[in-house]
Amino acid sequence: MAKSEWYKNMSVYQIWPRSFCDGNGDGIGDLWGVLDKLDYIKSLNVDAIWFSPLFPSPNADYGYDISDYMDIHPDYGNLQVFRQVLDGAHARGMKVFMDLVVNHTSDEHKWFIEGRKDKNSPYHDYYYWRNGRTTRSGRRLPPNNWSSVFEGGAWEYDASLDEYYLHVFAKKQPDLNMANPRVREEVKNILRFWLDLGVDGFREDVITFIAKDEGLPSSYPPLPVANGYRHYANRPKAHEYLKEFKREVLDFYDCFTVGESPMTTPDVALRYIDEGGDKVLDEMIAFSHMEADCFMLDMLQLPFNLVKMKRAFSEWQTKLQGRAWNALYIENHDHPRIISRYGSEEYRTESGKMLAAMYILQRGTPFIYQGQEIGMLNTNLTELGMYKDVMAQNNIEVATRFMPRSTAMKLLARSSRDNARTPFQWTDGKNAGFSEGTPWFFVNENYKEINAAQQEDDPNSLLNFYRAILKFKKETPVAVWGDYKEYFPKDKNFRFLQLREQLRHHERLYLAAV
Repeated sequence: MAKSEWYKNMSVYQIWPRSFCDGNGDGIGDLWGVLDKLDYIKSLNVDAIWFSPLFPSPNADYGYDISDYMDIHPDYGNLQVFRQVLDGAHARGMKVFMDLVVNHTSDEHKWFIEGRKDKNSPYHDYYYWRNGRTTRSGRRLPPNNWSSVFEGGAWEYDASLDEYYLHVFAKKQPDLNMANPRVREEVKNILRFWLDLGVDGFREDVITFIAKDEGLPSSYPPLPVANGYRHYANRPKAHEYLKEFKREVLDFYDCFTVGESPMTTPDVALRYIDEGGDKVLDEMIAFSHMEADCFMLDMLQLPFNLVKMKRAFSEWQTKLQGRAWNALYIENHDHPRIISRYGSEEYRTESGKMLAAMYILQRGTPFIYQGQEIGMLNTNLTELGMYKDVMAQNNIEVATRFMPRSTAMKLLARSSRDNARTPFQWTDGKNAGFSEGTPWFFVNENYKEINAAQQEDDPNSLLNFYRAILKFKKETPVAVWGDYKEYFPKDKNFRFLQLREQLRHHERLYLAAV
């Protein structure tokens, strides 16, 4: 855990490595590409890089299905080039955070492979293997009625063992049984490996899902997606396990931890991050402000509601103020592009600046996702076969229960996570400057108009606005430590106008300096 408040004055740049920059020409982003772009990342005035998973993986969920926690995926390089990136980032004054994914592994991880061979294997209890149920008519049913977030039911049958294994996410992502002390020891070894290598902390994927209710009871009334979540989200044991990791590993390092917690309120988050309580994480990633145009999931779309978004931000700000620190974001690998969603594609620069100022100037640590700083937009995928994301097929299957397929496809095009995973648009040249080879995924057709090179020397570009506002955030105490307050029309927006003028002045000074 962080031994001081250094993380409260930083901003973080998230890299989804497969689509950031291809350094070896095979069409896949990699660490050689990151190494080449470290000066660009530093120029944004960020203080840290968070890598989405770099580990070996069959890519059922593009890295969030890990087959080896202590190595680098060959697509991205190896431990040697990772050390070069780590050293290069540190030399530039930037920290490096890894993605810790321990709610589940890949079904191609050696633990699962060995546990699947034999019920008596010590690895069998690394996962949730259970017998099925049988109806009076003799029909076989899974152990309970839980559904997966990604792929239908949450249980997969294995005929060789005559048992089912639990997967809250994809079928190739079996859930780890964190109640097994051996599993927790494995997690501690993973943490020590990367911290000893020099990594500065972790973003912890769906970390509040790591504990399941004893007995794995069925959930009623059933939900169309993620049924059963109340039996595996934010259970008391999750805090207990995180406390163990903190006590036995993290407290021995000056590192940063931020947890991802779907369907979590500020009151629940405070159980984990309250500085005056039993704190086990430094920050928590919230989702509620990303529901201003949907119901729970991006696919279940509603008209954008400004009041709903503002209420979500205000609730987190006011309830955490003086007690805990916010993680601020409006884009990441799990959501479509924010300008296409909450802004205006026609006025992308103006709305991009507005959205940036709206969230970065709140109290908390800003996270910026690759491409957000140049205003990358949603892509245009017209057929289901064009999607790479495992979640797309499940979303269509659920949506078509309630609407025509044509309508569901339009909703998918607007809401898919694949919108955020198109290759980074560096230039207006071949493949947007992402790769000399054939890119692994479609390059957005608008790369001629939207790219980093085109914005580099434009003082009014969105890219240079991000640089200026992140510098302003770091150097202006009120932007870091100031209290949060809603200003209504009766206030005549005085403080907003004052901050805007300060920001414009800071932007002019920054551009003059560069």
